[in-house]
This record gives sequence, C-alpha cells and structure tokens, in this order.
Amino acid sequence: MAGLIPSNRRTTRLINTGLEEFYNMVDDFFNDSIQSGKNILGSSFKIDVQENDKEYIIEAELPGVKKEEITLDINEEKLTIAVNHEESVEEEKKNYVHKERKTSSMSRKIYLADSKSDGITAKLENGVLNIIVPKHEKIENNTKIEIE
Repeated sequence: MAGLIPSNRRTTRLINTGLEEFYNMVDDFFNDSIQSGKNILGSSFKIDVQENDKEYIIEAELPGVKKEEITLDINEEKLTIAVNHEESVEEEKKNYVHKERKTSSMSRKIYLADSKSDGITAKLENGVLNIIVPKHEKIENNTKIEIE
C-alpha cells in the first residue's frame, strides 16, 4: 500500500496568505523519519546565549552532528556556527525501491559585544555544542572634571 505523500507547498508564491508555515509544518509531519529532525523555522538549530560579567556561554543543540561537521569562527564580535551535515539510511537489501540521503547546511551568527577572539573554548557533548567566549575587561574611565 502506498504511503502518504505530502503536497509540500514550499513553492514561491506571489501572495503570502500567512498559512505557509502551518502547511509546511503539516507537510513535515508526514515526511519520512529521515526528515523528522528538521526544524519548522527554516532548517536551523536552537541556540541559547547566557551572559555574565566575564564571558558569554552559548549552547547549540546539534543532535547527530559530528564535531568534524562544525565550523566556528569569530569576526568583529560576530560568532558564526556553521554545520554541514550528511546523513543517509543504509540497508543491506537488494533491489531498492526507495533509498534516501540528506545533506543539510545551516549557520547561525550571534553578535557578542565586548567579546575577545582569543581564549574561546568549545566542546561537543551528547548533541550539545557548548561554547565559552570571554569578554574584554571593562575599564572604568571616569574622570571628574572641575568647573572654573
């Protein structure tokens, strides 16, 4: 018996009805399991950014991604996290009727004011990338001015 085949409305339209994201969410629900990790908001990944006096702490959820597939760089206080992930379903059966592969490329940029480019640490553990970006020390440069 044939499976459900979504109509996948991801086409460019001249008129935006506001329902495209809803239709895409429904279409993604009926896709095969290899597509299930897809984010509704444009195939991206979730990031959390915390800040304290000395550093920024960034957590990016990257399940199934290997550290070799991740590129990190910082330029002019903008941290870029880029992922090039390749996934395939390999089965030892002959006479394939259907076989899938998925390649995805995602990136996120985060502006981190007062960040230092040296001393950054990153660790990928259990599908979560933890990045610590140190800040420049703030120098109090207040000078009292006497009025004549």
